[in-house]
This record gives sequence, C-alpha cells and structure tokens, in this order.
Amino acid sequence: MSSPVFDILKQLITYDKSLVQPVYIQVAQQFINAIQRGYIEKGTKLPGTRALASLLKVHRNTAVAIYDELASQGWVDIIANKGTFVLVPEQTSAAIKATAQKVNQAYNYPEAAGFPFQTSFHLASTQEDTSAKYKISDGQPDFRLHPVYQFSRWYTATMKRKSLQHKFQRTDTSETSTFKIQLSNFLNATRGFRISSQNILSTRSTEMSLFIVSQLLIKKGDIVLVGELSHYSSNTIFQEAGATIKTIPIDDEGLDVDYIRTHFLKNKIRCVYVSAHRHYPTTSTLSAERRLKLLQLAREFGFAIIEDDFDYDFQFEGSAMLPMSTADSDGMVIYLGKMGQSLFPSFQTGFVIAPRNLISEANNYLKLLDQQGDVIQEQILSELISEGEIYRLLKKNIITYKERLDWLCDCLDESFNGIINYQRPSGGLAIWLEFIEPISLVKFAEEAKKLDVFLPKTILYQDKNTCAIRFGFGQLNKEEISEVVKKLKSTYLRQADKLLKYT
Repeated sequence: MSSPVFDILKQLITYDKSLVQPVYIQVAQQFINAIQRGYIEKGTKLPGTRALASLLKVHRNTAVAIYDELASQGWVDIIANKGTFVLVPEQTSAAIKATAQKVNQAYNYPEAAGFPFQTSFHLASTQEDTSAKYKISDGQPDFRLHPVYQFSRWYTATMKRKSLQHKFQRTDTSETSTFKIQLSNFLNATRGFRISSQNILSTRSTEMSLFIVSQLLIKKGDIVLVGELSHYSSNTIFQEAGATIKTIPIDDEGLDVDYIRTHFLKNKIRCVYVSAHRHYPTTSTLSAERRLKLLQLAREFGFAIIEDDFDYDFQFEGSAMLPMSTADSDGMVIYLGKMGQSLFPSFQTGFVIAPRNLISEANNYLKLLDQQGDVIQEQILSELISEGEIYRLLKKNIITYKERLDWLCDCLDESFNGIINYQRPSGGLAIWLEFIEPISLVKFAEEAKKLDVFLPKTILYQDKNTCAIRFGFGQLNKEEISEVVKKLKSTYLRQADKLLKYT
C-alpha cells in the first residue's frame, strides 16, 4: 500500500457520487490522464481490485468496472492470475507533463482565459433559474400535449429510410430539398403565399433567421425601427449587428405608421421590424389599413420590412389575417416564421421567406453557421406535412389552448376585476395584462415567488407609462391556471397591504 503507484493515485483520484456520471467512469478518466501525462508508465502493474477498492473506499465491483473500462479503451491489459498492466496506445503527438508542484493540479482546467477577448453586453443571458412549481413564460406551448409514442415512432421510421444516407452527405444547404418543397406547398396552402422552394431559407430557429437577415441588411449606425414595446431578443440581435434602434408608438391597431412618415426622412431608415399578426408583447394586430400604409411607405422611403410572424398558427377567433408578405409585389418584405410549434422543441424549425436573390445570399451565411442542417428533422417534417399530420396536431392543440384562454379570462374577471385591464387576444399563447393602478412589478414578482409562482423579468414591462405583464398561459392546464391566478391575487393583496402599512 506504500508503493509509488499508490502515492500517485492518492493525489490524483477523486470522485463525486452526486454527479450523473458513474464513479467508475470518473475514476477511469483520471487514470487515463495520469497515463497520458506519464505519471503512470507503460508496463506498470496496477493494484489488485481489492486493494484499489480499499484505497478509493468503493465497492470491489466498482474497482472491477474501472479496470474493465480501461481495458475496453486499450489503456490496460488484464492478464489472468498475473494482474493488470498499463498499456500506452501509440501516440501521434508528444504528451505534455504538468509543471505544477501537486500532480492533481494538472487536471484543474483554468477558470479564466489568460488572454484578452471582446465581451458583449447585449448578449448577456436573460435566463433565470428557479425551483418554483409554477413557471410563467411569455407564451410557450405545453409539451405535455405532445404524443411521445408517436414522435418516437416517427423518429425510428425516419432513421430506417435508406434515402437518409444520401442526405447525410449533403454539403449544400441551398440545394432544393423535399422538405423545402413540402414547406413551400404548405405555406402556399395555409398562409396565402405564392412561393417556390427557392424563396425559403430553413434555419434552426427564428432567432437564427433574424441573425442571418441582420448580417445581410445592417451596417453599423443603420437605423432600425421597432415598437415602443418590442421583443428583447430581436433588439439584442439588431444592437449586436451595430444598428441604432429607434422606437415607434403602438396602440390597439399596432405600429403607428403615420409617426414614421412625420418623424423620419426618406432613405434614412434601413428596416422596420414588426410582428404584424400579434405584436410582441401587447398582442395587438396591425390593422389592414396600416399594413397597406407600411408597404407603401417602404416603397416610398426605401426601407425593408422584417415581418416576424412567430405565432401565426395559433388563431382562435375567425380567420388569421394573411401575412403582409403575401401582398408585397415589390420585394420589400422579409418574412420570418416558425414550423412545428405543436411538436417537441427538437422538431421545430425556423424559416425565412424572401426574394430569391436575398435567399441565395443568406444561404452563404447559413453554410458557415450550419452547413449540414438537421437532416432527420427535415425528413420527419416533410412526411408529417405530406401526410397531413402537422395540420391535425395543430387543430387539436388549438382547441385545447382556446379552452385555456377562455378559462384564464374567467379567472381574471373573477379575481382581478377592477385591478387589471386586458383585451382578449384573437390567438397566441399569451395575454397582455395592464394594472389600472401601477405597482412595483419587481416586488410583485418577488412576492409571487414566495408562493411558488415564478414571473421572469423578461415578461415584466414597467416605465412611467406602462405597468403590464405578458402572461403566457399555454403551458398551464385549467387547474394550474386557477391556482396561479389565486396565488397572484394573494400576492397583490399582500403587496397592497404592505403599501398601506408603509403609508
């Protein structure tokens, strides 16, 4: 037990049973590091499994598993009745031996870079971790509605397709694919487009779509117009591209187009970003009159329109208003959309619809970011579109989400009558709640968290003119909606009570 090997192992080997990774894998990896760095030389006889188990304070079966793992990777040779001996696979490069005084310090990866690099304030994460039972989003779907068995079956069937092997070798994302043909046909049938597969760029997400578009459109200092209240991630992308963001007033009819004409000059605006169908975050729809005005103004002033139609599929009342892009005959609109929101996140995709020459240039950026694409995802979506499964899933989920919206409105009317104002949206998975008497939303969120309801800062909107919450209800069932509304009402009363005591 006092051999040099034991002394080295005492310094090197540590493990953490709380980790997901098994103990025998953790230890085996540290053995490999020691061999690679020359601390345990080729031909060294390692301790027996009982001795190793005693040294590491683990079960003997774990010690056996450690040596079996090393043997399976070719790092040791287990010889019956003789012992376990170190092997060193042929190296193609020289091993680097750590110069630290303590051997185990060689395996502590540095916490910080030893060289300067450019940081970005705009890209700081807005994600907040919480253990609260109820987590309110800005309008995400409920993944519990998705049939797990069906997705598993689709994935397995797709993986067995012989044609998939050829697609895995694809090197050009701009080539016409079955998926793009199916997607263009689907959009022509459901959203009133008249496009071909050459008008489509398929991406991983709407954010990726907007990033690529911003690289094509925006130079440092270019003016980009957005609503006074707008999507933080979109603004982040524009700012990172070097844009100067200017805000435009919004009302019940959406973006105030007349304000653009009276406050900006021709050829000075690079693009206008708009969620025409349901403005983010207020859910107001850009009226038909303003859509026509905006298209006309784009032609006259020479700016592009980026139309982000992130929740077109979730329409509950009447027919959805067709995208502005379907009425654009001058190539002024770049349309961003999502596909598969009724599916699991890994099955969802983003897309861009634009004139052919812009899509061709956008493909050059896509090749740098994502040359291969997700072949399996595209194959599955192609089949789901052709078989009509996408349409059936969407219609089924729409009924459920509409029932949840109706239930939420009833709960709000009962608990928050005279406290908040809201307009029932025609669709989407979020509702805009405005407090009649302003309160501190940050303190409101802190109090709600004590009752197991998490309101992330990204859904809270407060300034001198606004005190509102973009409340996503899609991920909550009826029972959860009732519970959350009760807890929020209790939170409001507790906050009001504290304010009265303070005054």
